[in-house]
Amino acid sequence: MNVTHNYLKKHTEALVKDVGVEKSCEITGRSKATLGRYYSGAVEHADRFMPIDAVAALESVASFPHITTALAEVNGNTLSLDDGVRRNSTNVNSDVVTLAQRFAVLMSEYNQSIEDGVITANEAKRMLSETLNLQRVLVEMKLHLEEEST
Repeated sequence: MNVTHNYLKKHTEALVKDVGVEKSCEITGRSKATLGRYYSGAVEHADRFMPIDAVAALESVASFPHITTALAEVNGNTLSLDDGVRRNSTNVNSDVVTLAQRFAVLMSEYNQSIEDGVITANEAKRMLSETLNLQRVLVEMKLHLEEEST
C-alpha cells in the first residue's frame, strides 16, 4: 500500500473512532466489519475506501474533519476551519501560549517514544493526536491573525 493510501486509511480510522464505532454504524448504515475494511491496512482491503457520503455524514458530527483535512494535505493544500465559534482562545497571545504548551507536549511524547529507538504504533498515535491538537491551535491562531489584519 502506498503512503497516500496508508495516510487516508489512518485518518479514516481516526474519524470512525472520533465519532465512535457504534454511532458510525448507525450514521452510515454500514456494519462494523465494513467500516473496519475502510481503514484496514490488510492487502486485501488496500483498495477499499469510505464512500464520500459516509465521510460527509460522519464529519458532520465529528470533532474534526479528519478525512477532508487528510485529502487536502495529500494534495498540498490546507484548510481553514471557521465555524464562527472560538474554542479555547481569545487572541493571538493566548494562541502563542497554547501553541508552546502543545508543542512541549508533542516533544515530550517524541522524547519518550525514541528512548528505545523504535516508535511503536501506540506512540505514533499519541504523537498524531498531539499533532492534530497543534494543528487546531494553528488554525485558531490563523483566524485571529486574519481578524486583526482586516
